[in-house]
Amino acid sequence: MAYGLQIRDEESGYNKNLFCIPKHYEEDLERVFIPHGLILDRTERLARDIMQDMGSHHIVALCVLKGGYKFFADLLDHIKALNQNGDKSVPITVDFVRIKSYCNDLPTEKISIVGEELSTLNGKDIIETGKTMKALLSKLKDNEPKMVKVVSLLVKRTHQSPSYRPDYIGFEIPDKFVVGYALDYNEYFRDLNHICILKEKAKEKYRI
Repeated sequence: MAYGLQIRDEESGYNKNLFCIPKHYEEDLERVFIPHGLILDRTERLARDIMQDMGSHHIVALCVLKGGYKFFADLLDHIKALNQNGDKSVPITVDFVRIKSYCNDLPTEKISIVGEELSTLNGKDIIETGKTMKALLSKLKDNEPKMVKVVSLLVKRTHQSPSYRPDYIGFEIPDKFVVGYALDYNEYFRDLNHICILKEKAKEKYRI
């Protein structure tokens, strides 16, 4: 079973005044929960683990938009560095799929998969990054990929946690609604480098 870096339930994060935060978000954030540097370091280790496990297989890296794009880009940068400087290398191609699963801070009943062209994945090894996997995995199986591996930056511990776990996990976190590092609240906060906890009044401010 895959394990990520555990962040305890009682962990409250860091004083935001100790970090560089965009001025337009200063009043909206409670705390910095996972600093950008820690995200990058953990992502580098995930890239190494993936390269060790994948052998010489051709990888199709499938990015789940929009929330996965920063993690996806940084993960691929680390994999590319290992490809260039390591003892072995693997061919990598890239594809994208968009999934919408949240409105405000609540999961929606209906998960929409937008703009996918999954027939190109037939017979390939796939690594995915993102957080809403069940609907996508069922779609992928229709295209008979050779192997599917899921990489998720965050896994939340909740009372309703699904039995499914990704193959690679960055961080296991308590059930907090977090934003930043491309994770949004109604499209805001994607441009924030750190993963942060929102103030309740910010949820009202940006609610739709």
